[in-house]
Amino acid sequence: MSRKIVRFGPIALTTNLTTNILNPPTVTGGVNAGSSPCYIELRKVTIVNKTSSDATFSLWIGATGANAAGTEFLGTARSVRANSAFSEPVMTRLDSTDFLVGGAGTGTALTIMLEGYMGVAG
Repeated sequence: MSRKIVRFGPIALTTNLTTNILNPPTVTGGVNAGSSPCYIELRKVTIVNKTSSDATFSLWIGATGANAAGTEFLGTARSVRANSAFSEPVMTRLDSTDFLVGGAGTGTALTIMLEGYMGVAG
């Protein structure tokens, strides 16, 4: 099993709280090789507020385009102070069937950047 350090984003968060932000790819191809799903190990989430007013974000891990109760990730309607950043170390694995979904309370006030590792499941 090998992993590569990766960065996802920066991505502007919109007011659509069911936006797919991140989902690991699958690897296919070759001859008689089948397919191997990739995974992502998130290690850090940073959300920057570029405006002069506080703004909120909400994140979920689950199905595509869904924000079902019980799948919240780092909170809902969590506030980021004006002209500052929220940064949180995490240890969260996303498999090819997992989607990081979410958005902001104010259109394009917040930008998300994710750091971690990507690998192929063995």
